[in-house]
Amino acid sequence: MSRSTTYALCLSFSLQLASAAQPVSPPAGILYEPDIVVGKGGDVELMLDLARPEKVDSDPLPCVVMIHGGGWRGGDRKGHVPHIFEFARQGYVSATIQYRLVPKARFPAQIEDAKCAVRYLRANRRRFGLNPDRIGAIGFSAGGHLAMMLGTMDKADGLEGTGGHADQSSKVQAVVSYFGPTDLAANDFPALVGGIVNDFLGSTPEENPTIRKQASPIAYLDKYDAPLLIFHGTKDRIVPHTQAYRMADAMTKAGLPGRVELLIGADHGWSGGELARTVNETVAFFDDHLKAN
Repeated sequence: MSRSTTYALCLSFSLQLASAAQPVSPPAGILYEPDIVVGKGGDVELMLDLARPEKVDSDPLPCVVMIHGGGWRGGDRKGHVPHIFEFARQGYVSATIQYRLVPKARFPAQIEDAKCAVRYLRANRRRFGLNPDRIGAIGFSAGGHLAMMLGTMDKADGLEGTGGHADQSSKVQAVVSYFGPTDLAANDFPALVGGIVNDFLGSTPEENPTIRKQASPIAYLDKYDAPLLIFHGTKDRIVPHTQAYRMADAMTKAGLPGRVELLIGADHGWSGGELARTVNETVAFFDDHLKAN
C-alpha cells in the first residue's frame, strides 16, 4: 500500500459521513454561525463552525465538539457541518473545529488547537447558551485521537498552548472515538502508518522515544476521566484494532466507565446499516452522559 493510498484511507470515513456539497443554509429551527475565530495557533487564526437550536428552554444545552480525521495532515472541519446540524436537532450546541495540520505544524499543535476551541466555547457559554460542565467530543481516526486527548488530559498535564482563555478548562466530559489511535508508543502500526506517526511527531522512535507517550491518550487515563465510547473495525488497515484492545485494558484497570466495540471485518470506516447503528449509539451515549441528571 503506497503512502498516498494510506493518506486517502485516513480520510475515507470522514468522506463517508460528509457530503461534498455543503448545505447553503441550516434546517428550519437551527441557528448556524460559520467561521467563528476562537484564538490563534502560532500565527494561524483558528476557527469553528457552530450550530444550535433556535428555540430552547431556559436551561443551557450540552455541547458536542466534532473533530475531523485525515492523518493529522488532511481533512476539513467543513465536512462535518451537516453533522453539527443533526446534533443541534437533537438538542445540542455543536461545533466542528479547525486545527493546524502536518507538515506546517507538528505535535503538540493539533491538541493545543483542539483545547483552545473547548476553552473558547466555555468562555462564551452565555453567548451560545451552552452548559460548560457538559461538553463532549467526537472524532474520527486522527480526530478520534484528539478527542480522547481532550477527555483524558488535565490542565496539569500541559499542552494547553497559548491560543487564549487560559482561565477555562479544556477537558471534556464524554468522548466518542471512531478508530482513533490510543497508544502511539506501541509497535503495532503498519510500516507506512508508522511514517505518518513520525511525520505527526516530527521524529522517529529512536530519535525521541518519550514524545510518543506524551502524545498518547492512554498515558493520561485514570478513573476521573471522561467516559469513552470507542468503535473500531477488526480489519482496519490504518489503525490496528489492537489499539482499541489496549484502551479497553487500560479503562478496565482504571475503572473508567464506557465501552469499546469491535466491528468484525470492518476496515477504517463503514457504511450502511452499521453506520446508522453506530451513529445512533453515539447520540445515545452523549445523551446518557451529557443530558442525564
